[in-house]
Amino acid sequence: MKFTVADLLDQLPANEALPVAKLEKALGLTTKLDKDQLRIGVEGLTRLGLLDTTEAGLLRREDPELIPARLRCSSKGFCFALREDGGEDIYIRDNQLNHAWNGDRVLVKVTREGGRRRSPEGGIQCILERSTTTLLAQVEQQSDRVLATPLDDRLLTAVELPSADASYVDAEQNSVVEVAIDRYPVGQFPPQGHVARSLPVNGGEAADLDLLLAKHHLSQRPAAPRATLKALADKDRVDLTHLPALIVEGWSGKEAPGLPALTLEARDGGHTLWVHSPAIAERVGSGTALDGWLRQQADALCVGRQWLPLLSANLAKAAAFKAGESQAAVSVALELDASGALEHFRFCRSLIKPVGSVDAAALEALAERKPKSRTTPAALKALKDHLSQLEGLVALTGTLRQRRLATGSLDLNLPLPAIDTLGDLVVGTPDGALEGWFVQRGDTEPMALLREAILLADQAAGRHFKALELPAIYATNAPADPADLNEVARAALALEIPLALDEEGDASAAELAAAFSSTDRSRPLQQQLKAVIRPVQLSATPGANALAGQLDGEEAALAPLCCPTLHYADLWNQQQLVLLLSEGKDRPSVRHKTCVDLTSDACHGQIDWPLLAPSLLTPSRDALAQGLVQRLNSRRRFQGELQADVLAMAQARHAEPLVGQVLPGVISGVQSYGFFVEVPPSNVEGLVHVSSLKDDWYEYRSRQNRLVGRKNRRTYMLGDAVEVEIQKVDALRHQIDLAVVLPEGYEADDGADESPDDDHNDAPLNEA
Repeated sequence: MKFTVADLLDQLPANEALPVAKLEKALGLTTKLDKDQLRIGVEGLTRLGLLDTTEAGLLRREDPELIPARLRCSSKGFCFALREDGGEDIYIRDNQLNHAWNGDRVLVKVTREGGRRRSPEGGIQCILERSTTTLLAQVEQQSDRVLATPLDDRLLTAVELPSADASYVDAEQNSVVEVAIDRYPVGQFPPQGHVARSLPVNGGEAADLDLLLAKHHLSQRPAAPRATLKALADKDRVDLTHLPALIVEGWSGKEAPGLPALTLEARDGGHTLWVHSPAIAERVGSGTALDGWLRQQADALCVGRQWLPLLSANLAKAAAFKAGESQAAVSVALELDASGALEHFRFCRSLIKPVGSVDAAALEALAERKPKSRTTPAALKALKDHLSQLEGLVALTGTLRQRRLATGSLDLNLPLPAIDTLGDLVVGTPDGALEGWFVQRGDTEPMALLREAILLADQAAGRHFKALELPAIYATNAPADPADLNEVARAALALEIPLALDEEGDASAAELAAAFSSTDRSRPLQQQLKAVIRPVQLSATPGANALAGQLDGEEAALAPLCCPTLHYADLWNQQQLVLLLSEGKDRPSVRHKTCVDLTSDACHGQIDWPLLAPSLLTPSRDALAQGLVQRLNSRRRFQGELQADVLAMAQARHAEPLVGQVLPGVISGVQSYGFFVEVPPSNVEGLVHVSSLKDDWYEYRSRQNRLVGRKNRRTYMLGDAVEVEIQKVDALRHQIDLAVVLPEGYEADDGADESPDDDHNDAPLNEA
């Protein structure tokens, strides 16, 4: 089928009937078969009450009881519908799935309201869009049936294959297959598919990447449409080529996106920090085929030493910054006082001429360079005339970081392991687009320079868009739930970690992070804290952002702007800013001689007339109303899942040669069924199942976050150092099985049985 239910509904305007012929044309349906499928779909949606058929055509009906959501299932069969409007997740029982699979976009109807500790329940009424068009599987022969069993255990189904695919049965499991879905389950009929290709399990780094791309449906990304880039207008473009702009280079991967450039100017009482972003919006017409393609891509994706770029090749090349060459940019000047506080800001379409690039080697050489040294290290030769500016940027970065941390923002010492195949994932991004916390960065890391500058520029953009009521996309980050933080605090107190609590017995995330940083169990405790921090969400309305230290007040607004090569949300906001700078009305009418400065915060509170013509604003507002932000949030969740899989695959491959070896590790989590151990240097995490603890009968003490032996009182708790043997590694499923190696000379206590303490909440799980 050439279209999904979501495609069909998206083509129908609100409160206006659309003739069937126009709908067929919009969906690109030309054959009789395609048109018959549309007729069947329309009949089904009419019965569901989503469409009305009138003489004028098809009319979309809005049913407030039908909630758009994305289905998320666990390997244990628990499924939740994640609402696109950000509301509470809805629990979906097996008999209410109606053949929906993990990742599908669906319409859900709530059947039972939630309670204080119970999620609302519902049933899936309609599948808007299938997420899984192909899947990785292993082929099995069951009597006369050939079945594909998905590797992803969140897909709770098997796919029937044609008998010819029996040749792909692999008894030794040296390969997996990519299965294309030909028919999704209907009524009592199971799904059907066919093997598209076979993929080796142990084919090296390139083969592993192929497996990951196939798993996440990225093997065949849609090509960018052919498009001629728009010519840049010279009118009102500010010439900043006299400013010594420095390009920050943090990545080395293939097709890595370009990053902003920075300039620092001294001024009376402080500094002016310039952030120059590549001019992308001016080259891409809003609403064009290229813009629509970029919107679907949503983000640039790092898959280790390679990137799947957001921009088309010609667009990336046209907008790239190069030292010594003039290039168009969108710049923001941030006027800071001596303490680093933002006083004023102004935006402009600019022309810059970078003087050089700053990478990790240059920053390390700068840090090691002795004061007043007359020699210049090789890594700094190209920047010899601009060392004072670079030193000023490093000093200012430290000041801005301390200001941010003082407001409650979080820096956690949880970097990714230095595995070669992880490539630029280890370096990270400068904008904290996914997490509600930042990785601690040293002054010699280029991303540390960019992070503080970008965060400040995004705050300026948020304040500007909010004050002028422009249709921007904001980044919000709600504080962690106090109840969740208290759980982490209780786990720390059980480990005798000293904490300073307020009068109500609570602690903030920042206070917990500070307390954990000085303990010998810092990493596992910070991991516990990380698990309860809420991620950054995109929103069509401004709101609090704990990551930026903005929790309340009129200035609580952050709009991502500086990385249009990385995220479509940044490109969208650059489009709104360029539209304001080029088409905004700086006075009520031409008869008024006094103008306001739309480029700066000086205009806030002075405008009582429409800034932009309705024809310019309507397309943007319609796109936001039709769920653009929700789709971008969904793609960000997808990005997080992809990067987690890249990390897990790299760690599993690093652990494979270590099978049978005994290594030191640290307990990173304790559950009723066992405990997880993190083994350096790859920080691979494996499970020690409670059934493998043969020396005693262990009980789970949830309040103390530990397992306790009933006879010998031996304990396993968060942060304990243990020696483990790596017994099995399943790289495809990212599963590592471990076994504890008891200390030499240790003997189980065969003494009398003891009564367990009163604070456990689970029955004994194994026998000695």
